[in-house]
Amino acid sequence: MPDDLLSPDEISALLSGGDVSDGSVDDLSEEDSARLDDVAKIFADSEQSVIGMLSGKNVNVSVGNSEIMNQEEFASRFVEPPFLFSSTFGGFEDRLVALVVEQHGALTLANMMMGGGAEIPEPNDLFWGAAQEGLNQIISAAFTGLSNKMKGKRLSPENSGAALGEDDWRVFSVEPVETKLWLSPVNIAIEGFKPFDIWTALPLETARDLSYLIRDILEGKDDKTAASSSSSASSGSSGGGVGAASSGAKPASFPSFGGGGGGGGNSSPTPIDIIADIPVRVTVELGKSRKSVSEILSLSSGAVIELDKVAGEPVDILVNGKVIAHGEVVVIEENFGVRITDLNGAA
Repeated sequence: MPDDLLSPDEISALLSGGDVSDGSVDDLSEEDSARLDDVAKIFADSEQSVIGMLSGKNVNVSVGNSEIMNQEEFASRFVEPPFLFSSTFGGFEDRLVALVVEQHGALTLANMMMGGGAEIPEPNDLFWGAAQEGLNQIISAAFTGLSNKMKGKRLSPENSGAALGEDDWRVFSVEPVETKLWLSPVNIAIEGFKPFDIWTALPLETARDLSYLIRDILEGKDDKTAASSSSSASSGSSGGGVGAASSGAKPASFPSFGGGGGGGGNSSPTPIDIIADIPVRVTVELGKSRKSVSEILSLSSGAVIELDKVAGEPVDILVNGKVIAHGEVVVIEENFGVRITDLNGAA
């Protein structure tokens, strides 16, 4: 029967000495590798787009060669434990996926989200929470890109969580250290910042099955599966670690830092949706003044600094250093406030 015929990928696996009966092939076929290279590029494009929006600067990404190694081997490459963001594929049997970020890269991302500059302060839970939210935006954008590649198949990040790795860390804590991973490194270079790396990580079996799914959808062999998974996603998948029978995938058990959300929206996020939850710094500027160093040194308690604005003139309202509106100062109970009078100079 036609359904019993081996696919080109399965034939390649047999020729390479693998066993297609139990899905235990250690290596990927050339076709699988090519499709997964496209997946790696989708994640890299998402990282460039989201980080570019956060920083307001030019972001260059360089996709390295993908590798296959077990969790223990991968962990041994790091001098200090990285920041780990894990999620499951809503719409793809709740399979596991993770983003692994060097510590200073995660803090750079967090500092951007909080409106800071290139100087990275000491980390705390607030910063790790911001890093989690930033990575959640990246993976949401990547899932949208994957959905577009797979003819609209509905994918969404679910069961998301993040944590700073411990001394005996591994990417997927619910999987044994011997579990082999498909890893795609991306170097992130932001103007004025120290470069850092982000790895996209999938259990090898998940990576192979994702390649098969992409192949079947693009060849029109998986229309029924795509339709049923889209219907399941629309009705709201509960996750729950049901993973594929072949992989035993379970949701990650990372704690939440309180800013990252679990994703799982039923509609594809728009560019605004991707950054909607990002905190920004709002500043009200009464005015400016230019002084010499000697004048600054001569200041004492009680001195008055004259500003460049006339009393009663509208004040500037800035978001992350950019003027977005003007307003007038008001007093609300015991606090100062500002009433917006015009946006971007338009009445």
